Amino acid sequence: MTGGASSPLRPSWRHVGADWKLARLDGRRSTPVEWMPATVPGAVQLDWARARGIPDPAFGQNVRLLENLEDDHWLYRTRVPDARRGPGEQLVFSCEGVDYACEVRLAGRPVLSHEGLFTPFEIDLSDCAPGAELEVLILPAPKLAGAPPDRTQASHACKPAVSYGWDWHPRLIPLGLWAAAGFIVRPAAHVGRVDFAYALSEDLSSAVVSVAVEAAGHRWRLLDAEGAPVAGSASAGEPLRNPRLWWTHDHGEPYRYTLEVTGAGGDTYRRPVGLRRVRLVMHEGAWKQPAGFPVTRSNPPVTVELNGRVIFAKGSNWVNADIFPAAITAETLRPLLRLARDANFNLLRCWGGAVVNPEAFFDQCDELGLLVWQEFPLACNRYPDTPEYLRVLDQESRSIIRRLRQHPCLGIWGGGNELFNAWSGMTDQSLPVRLLDRNCYDLDPGTPFLPTAPIGGMGHGDYRFRDEKGREVFEIYRSAGNTAYSEFGCPGPSPVAYLETFIPAAELWPPRPGTSWQTHHAFGAWEADPSTWLCNGTLEHYFGAARDLETLVERGTWLQCAGYQGIFEEARRQKPVCAMALNWCYNEPWPSAAGNCIINWPARPKPAYHAVRLACRPVLASARFAKFQWRPGEAFSAEIWILNDCLDPLPAGEVEVTLLAGGARTRLLLWAFPPVAGGRNLAGPSAHAVLPSVAEGSFELVLGVSPRTDWSSSYRLSLLPGGR
Repeated sequence: MTGGASSPLRPSWRHVGADWKLARLDGRRSTPVEWMPATVPGAVQLDWARARGIPDPAFGQNVRLLENLEDDHWLYRTRVPDARRGPGEQLVFSCEGVDYACEVRLAGRPVLSHEGLFTPFEIDLSDCAPGAELEVLILPAPKLAGAPPDRTQASHACKPAVSYGWDWHPRLIPLGLWAAAGFIVRPAAHVGRVDFAYALSEDLSSAVVSVAVEAAGHRWRLLDAEGAPVAGSASAGEPLRNPRLWWTHDHGEPYRYTLEVTGAGGDTYRRPVGLRRVRLVMHEGAWKQPAGFPVTRSNPPVTVELNGRVIFAKGSNWVNADIFPAAITAETLRPLLRLARDANFNLLRCWGGAVVNPEAFFDQCDELGLLVWQEFPLACNRYPDTPEYLRVLDQESRSIIRRLRQHPCLGIWGGGNELFNAWSGMTDQSLPVRLLDRNCYDLDPGTPFLPTAPIGGMGHGDYRFRDEKGREVFEIYRSAGNTAYSEFGCPGPSPVAYLETFIPAAELWPPRPGTSWQTHHAFGAWEADPSTWLCNGTLEHYFGAARDLETLVERGTWLQCAGYQGIFEEARRQKPVCAMALNWCYNEPWPSAAGNCIINWPARPKPAYHAVRLACRPVLASARFAKFQWRPGEAFSAEIWILNDCLDPLPAGEVEVTLLAGGARTRLLLWAFPPVAGGRNLAGPSAHAVLPSVAEGSFELVLGVSPRTDWSSSYRLSLLPGGR
């Protein structure tokens, strides 16, 4: 849609530049008084900030300087170009997305009204005189009357709720032409919508490919990676034998074919496509639960089966890559998605409160072998059953499905985030959920649909290293026993050098509520805990008061790394009942002083990223222990495991368990483990030690694997000095 989308390619279409300007209006019918240059794609807040010299909204508390701009009307204006057209060509105005509702005027006359970010529209200008004014009037952001200034203001609209304020997103509600909007010269007899579909045989040995095209007299062909045709119009209906399948990067090659469509007039359309089968299945042993009568399914299926192979889904929750959707481009996405692949992730859950990503996101996930769970833009609200809301939701969801179903990376549809909760009050009988399920079935029946997350068996939270009951993540997740951990968090502060780029020097130390620390989510971010996300009470519980910022950050980083390592490994130990571990969250849309993300905006890995990357390796030795902080003389024990997500069996080997404390190295255990079955974990013996007295306040447990040293792991834990 925006940001340099790479699919589909239409080489015979010419984009003609548009010179946009923008005016802020007092009302719908007000006369513009002052014009400013406008950038499209963009946002009215960004244009206003540039015109008024407003400083960087990411610094300090400058974001407040952009408050309430969403309550005005804004008028974009350009002129129809005098574009050169050959015989049989037409000129159109094409808009890929408006945030959020608008009226389009041509030569002063209204010609179109539109609502919704994700549905594009076009206006044929072939008979329009060059130089005529084309205007797009942006209406104020939707806000439910009487609702407080939070996400509930978006509970009657299809605008993503995140910008109304979240625990990691400031209250800044973008408006404007957020996706590509401009003029296109193209053949009048052009290739319109193209729908690529296929049916794989049950044994995956053949595929019947079909292509539906809005164009008369078209022909199509499917090319392999070497450019050789393997299917096409001439052989329509005949099966493609032994098709190459698309896999996540950790289970095979994300193979893609090229679909090429040519219209009768020579207009061409080209895009990469892939073949895969994704199912959500019951986990091993699930049909035996619950015991007794009446016998029925206890928890819905959430185990991912890709091309007939059950895979453990490791990944994260993807949120807005930027406050302003227009800033989410192929270039900003590329480092983030490569980091996700390099973290050994195979699934990203695109959270329902955020904007649906542009084509470039899905193109790159196709290429990198990252499966996507895409939720519709509903989150944490009670969305209504009213005809008007359902009309827009129907329009927006159909547009989203038609665009994304072409991508092999699309693995799961989700109705939205946390809809079946007390704060949302929806159920599977709510009409918005039923509508989304129907549209996914009608338009993309081969992709699984989940009504929301969490559903029965899934876990969301906790989002702290230590909860209000004093339980640490090691205890919380060991006793949880969920089928999937679709959200879990462990907060940590950002690195000092990063904090210095957006918190004024006078506010850096000590962190205090009411300052830029709170604006950037260190305090009062999450209503369940006013100390979030810095959680300074937790830090002081373990370490006492910090003497400086560097010490505070070091301690918080230690907890975040240890917590995420422990949760990911614990979730993996619980398979096959547990089939998914996705931390909350992967990225954030602007600088955060503290939070659950493992990638700081725009693409700066926190130390926790590297801890997660190691915890998600396909094979590793893993330790399960009871807690983070220990005392001298206390009896320490740890269960030793081999975690294996590889399809192939593992050869036998040895794990040497060593305790490093106070400069001394003590071997606790040498485990000669047998061969490990493919895709299976192996529980081993427990290592035991009486902890010594140390001065440095920590000890390390090292699991050295021979001959595969790349499977080795280590754990740094707190050891109180003898006097504490």
